[in-house]
Amino acid sequence: MNYRITLIFVFSLQLVSCKQQEKEMGLPNIVFLLVDDLGYMDLGCYGSTFYETPHIDRLAGEGMLFTEAYAAAAVCSPTRASILTGKYPSRVNITDWIPGSDPQDKPLLGADDLDELPHEEVTLAEYLKDLGYMNGFIGKWHLGGKGFLPQTQGFDINIGGHAAGQPASYFYPYKNDRKFWDVPGLEGGKEGEYLTDRLTDEAISFMDSNKEDPFFLYFCYYNVHTPIQAKDSLIGKYQKKLGDGYESPEDEADHDAFTKISQDNPTYAAMVHSVDESVGRIMDYLKEIGEEDNTIIIFTSDNGGLTTLGTAGRAPTSVRPLRAGKGWLYEGGIKVPAMLKFPGKIPAGSNSSSPIISMDYFPTIAEMIGEDIDSDNLDGIGLTKAFEQKKIVSRNLYWHFPHYHGSKNRPVSAVRSGNYKLMHWHEDDKLELYNLSIDPSERMDMSEKLILKRDSLKLLLENWKTENNASMPTVNPKYK
Repeated sequence: MNYRITLIFVFSLQLVSCKQQEKEMGLPNIVFLLVDDLGYMDLGCYGSTFYETPHIDRLAGEGMLFTEAYAAAAVCSPTRASILTGKYPSRVNITDWIPGSDPQDKPLLGADDLDELPHEEVTLAEYLKDLGYMNGFIGKWHLGGKGFLPQTQGFDINIGGHAAGQPASYFYPYKNDRKFWDVPGLEGGKEGEYLTDRLTDEAISFMDSNKEDPFFLYFCYYNVHTPIQAKDSLIGKYQKKLGDGYESPEDEADHDAFTKISQDNPTYAAMVHSVDESVGRIMDYLKEIGEEDNTIIIFTSDNGGLTTLGTAGRAPTSVRPLRAGKGWLYEGGIKVPAMLKFPGKIPAGSNSSSPIISMDYFPTIAEMIGEDIDSDNLDGIGLTKAFEQKKIVSRNLYWHFPHYHGSKNRPVSAVRSGNYKLMHWHEDDKLELYNLSIDPSERMDMSEKLILKRDSLKLLLENWKTENNASMPTVNPKYK
């Protein structure tokens, strides 16, 4: 054996030894499951009686379910940026889905924001990589295209992630005449293969290839985003569940939009079902390889369910009793399901009513794996106190959406302080104030009754926007 080969051999042994030490030191695996557009009421454990989600319900029963969990935004890309950076979307300056629509015929022009996650940001994947984790990205990225894909943000592999936010088709070859759907790692499929099933295969393959190392699997489902497509066998199951002669109730008008008030779309139900099957497969695999007790599982959604659109009869789901849905800063657009599991650390079958938000997952993971982090540079907080059944420190939560949206929402900002939530509409400077403890459906605007509360929250919101250098919409000089 020559000198160079000997050095390579010794280095390889040292690398294997280091990885064995990392595992023996107790660094747990991390599986983060992010579903696209999954509404607060879309799971059995959150009250749905039409959608069937036994595996996700089991996950909730084996960990902690949060009843006051929020997405950092009412649309996808900003929330995804906040999860990876631990910062408010306004601080990263990604405040709309990428690239956004930016209509030119409205009273305001949407704020200028970025179309990719800046490389200057330290992502959760980069943080974990420095600790020895193997990082796998599976599914929807939507934080930039060429030059800004997952491999440039701390992930070792990327399967399915690219610039676009939805597939052209959920069935292989996952494309039609929309040329942008040319995603990495999904070649060689079979005709009729369903995207969620294929991504789950890839997720399990990643875990299997790295089961000797601590791994971070960030599995971002394309489900249940449009197009609403599912497997025929599952659609039939839910059509049968509706029964013959079923008629869907009419949508409810709200502002200039219409909100679906019933869960009765068999195809959407089948999409939720496929996500549930996937979660079950992930959990079963971890148990099969003996890593169930050494794995943190986080499950949540990037924004509220798609319930509210400009045309009646088009939205696929309902999150009643919450108001509105995706694209809106009413509770239906930002309140999401969330659960965490870590055997021995998080009590099984527990609930928490502490308000949490997307930025909290980064510092929470750092706390759970026992590592230090510069929390002063993050907007989220660690949630381990909640796992001990203690109340999380009181704080205000903020949202800023300086854009128009296809759901007919207009530029708006909001703050939740305690049980009160203030919304500020930028077109007409209108304020709305709700007490969520007695009015979670946001039907009783108290802005003219609680003047002092309204004005104090408005000041909080304005100061926060200034401190965070939030990009603002501007007056459209061409609007008539």
